[in-house]
Amino acid sequence: MADYILEIGLEEMPAHLVTASEKQLVKRVKDFLDEHRLAVQEMKPFSTPRRLAVELVGLAEGSEAVSEIKRGPAVDRAKDEDGNWTKAAQGFARGQGTTPEELTEKDGYLWAEKQIAGVPAAEILSKIGSEVVEQMTFTTYMKWGNHAFHYIRPIRWIVSLLDDQVVPFSVLDVKAGQTTRGHRFLSTEDVIIASAKDYEKTLNDAFVMVDAAKRKQTIVNQLETIAKDNDWKLDLQSAMAKDLLEEVNNIVEWPTAFAGNFDEKYLKLPKEVLITSMRDHQRFFFVTNKEGDLLPHFLSVRNGNADHLENVARGNEKVLVARLEDAAFFYKEDQQKSINDYMDRVKKLVFHEKIGTVYEHMERVQGLSAELAQALGLSKEEEADLDRASQIYKFDLMTGMVGEFDELQGVMGEHYAKLFGEKDAVAKAIYEHYLPTSADGVVAQSKVGAVLAIADKLDSIVTFFAHDMAPSGANDPYGLRRAATGVVRTLEAFDWHLDLLALLTTFKEKNGEVTDANLNLVIGFLTDRVRKQALDAGIRKDIVTAGTANVITGDFVYVADRTKVLSAHATDADFREVMESLSRVARLAKKVPVDAPVQPALLANDQEKALYEATKNLDLKTLEAAGAEKLYQALAALQAPIADYFDNTMVNDDDETVKNNRYAQLGAINKLINGLGKIEEIVIK
Repeated sequence: MADYILEIGLEEMPAHLVTASEKQLVKRVKDFLDEHRLAVQEMKPFSTPRRLAVELVGLAEGSEAVSEIKRGPAVDRAKDEDGNWTKAAQGFARGQGTTPEELTEKDGYLWAEKQIAGVPAAEILSKIGSEVVEQMTFTTYMKWGNHAFHYIRPIRWIVSLLDDQVVPFSVLDVKAGQTTRGHRFLSTEDVIIASAKDYEKTLNDAFVMVDAAKRKQTIVNQLETIAKDNDWKLDLQSAMAKDLLEEVNNIVEWPTAFAGNFDEKYLKLPKEVLITSMRDHQRFFFVTNKEGDLLPHFLSVRNGNADHLENVARGNEKVLVARLEDAAFFYKEDQQKSINDYMDRVKKLVFHEKIGTVYEHMERVQGLSAELAQALGLSKEEEADLDRASQIYKFDLMTGMVGEFDELQGVMGEHYAKLFGEKDAVAKAIYEHYLPTSADGVVAQSKVGAVLAIADKLDSIVTFFAHDMAPSGANDPYGLRRAATGVVRTLEAFDWHLDLLALLTTFKEKNGEVTDANLNLVIGFLTDRVRKQALDAGIRKDIVTAGTANVITGDFVYVADRTKVLSAHATDADFREVMESLSRVARLAKKVPVDAPVQPALLANDQEKALYEATKNLDLKTLEAAGAEKLYQALAALQAPIADYFDNTMVNDDDETVKNNRYAQLGAINKLINGLGKIEEIVIK
């Protein structure tokens, strides 16, 4: 067994791409080894801002020798009438590097057995440059010099070492060797890796922690120690804190944490302004007291050692204070105006050149919000709050604070609205209309905020679709997929069952000049978000396809519910029998559609009469209103009557009247089945 190290040395990569690139490298190396049948006991990933690496521990000396057996033409096609080999046999043998005489006959076919010898590990690894390194893909690329080759950042060095021997290959003009580089400032000399197993220790001696997981834990330990020593409370568990920790980890190679301070006068600013200035702009960790109140201190991490750490802290304090001074200025200036002043400016703010202004967008949203409020049965007070919020909810876009800190749109809207005397419910809705801000982010908590969020997102989707700006492929410049996910998740959170197609049809009629969209495409677009959520939740693809089909009214809460119900019952002992019976009905009903009432007098045998009795009082709307589980249970109870029906009934009777009545009966049942989606898509195992 041997050890091998591959390191790609780069200019500093964007922090948000380091972890994903490390994972991609590991996967590509694993696939490379599998393809070449080269066994390895363990793969150790490494990454810093300047390098991507993987160590192969316990690598086999060479690939496994195997026998490969391939089937050729049928024996009766291998020879002609005179017993001579046909072109089919000769061509197959030639392709396998053998002769027809060396082929064997088995099960009516010719077979060729080929022995594939093992290949030394060094020979295989010499291809890792072209088959792994050069094949890496990224969302951000650079080209350098006169090269046509693109990569995440320019490649400066490559290490390719099998035990203590270089495995040579080149990428452009960079030759693989055993020379790497240490910390950019703490280790100025080239670093020689004597042996693959010494890689991590050698770089550690050169002030580079290459193991990202160990480096992150070092940062956590240092931060928590400082916080504990000062009796500060530090959040490292929230989603945003984890994101910040990940980013900080990917911009340092030798972390050293330190604390800084700022004047207590800045604590008069809204805490979101302080946190945004520290976390988002400076990559600082904020701290609080035990009661959760912000303290005038911060924690940060430098890429270096503890030398001159006081100077580093003072420099970071100056940068932060400059930002806080700007924030304090804008906070004071913004309060010198009124909401009406800001709304006058919003009227001139362009939403999109093809669609109009933000104010016109708000007017449409106001109307749609009122329609939604009526449909959802909001109280008169909630309707009044919603109406007021929809009139002003974008005003903060024109404030100086949001102009400087665009991450605070909505946040400052809520804060300023309260300062300007608006009701808390109105102010909260102004903030909540942006939610959720990510695919798995928190949704609006108040009804008023939730309705405003849905209306705002729906208007964006419909108007952009109307102007042929729907997302295509991975391209979604206006965030419409995120908006659609927000609509679906908010509806689910409040269990709001809506006929969105009817609502959007009315909306389109009132705003035809800007919303001339194909609403079926819009409903399909929203359905795709339900489908993605179900797949992300681990529901089987065939069940997701079935449950999200036949979406007519746009009641996405019900669509999501029936998909979950089908998935939940997929492990039932009788699921196969239920699906087979229902699928048989569905296929026949679609084959010969008869939209007519069933005539009981024409039911000829006991089985079809029994099926009629079992279904005559089932009403789809009533069952759907009770939930997808109720509908499933009602249909599952029909499994035995349906099976008996088909065992004793010839649907295609010679009597046309009887035949049509039977198809009418199947059609009536199929309407119930359609309430669960397109169950024929479910794969019965």
